[in-house]
Amino acid sequence: QVQLVESGGGLVQAGGSLRLSCAVSGSTFFRYAIGWFRQAPGKEREFVGAISWSGGSLDYADSVKNRFTVSRDSAKNTVYLQMNSLKPEDTAVYYCAADLGYSRIKSPQYWGRGTQVAVSS
Repeated sequence: QVQLVESGGGLVQAGGSLRLSCAVSGSTFFRYAIGWFRQAPGKEREFVGAISWSGGSLDYADSVKNRFTVSRDSAKNTVYLQMNSLKPEDTAVYYCAADLGYSRIKSPQYWGRGTQVAVSS
């Protein structure tokens, strides 16, 4: 079993930056691929980005490429989502999620509870 706790959300103006953190505990951190997802009001949850357990593989949704970066710090058992050039349409609850298989990261087994990001125009 693995537990995930997101933090770092908040209110930011368009064009600004935020860094979300996902603290992972309860199991062997390095074994898990981690993904980020988001859900805006009235919309389905969507994939944002993911990183493999080694950090060697990365994937991003087209809507965030070249603006968002996923990274991991194994010493801190933490994965980050650096969000730059934020737009009002990035407003959503952001979730991190984990799975043992990077190929399954878009349908992960474990989920955090989310952190709210609001971008004002």
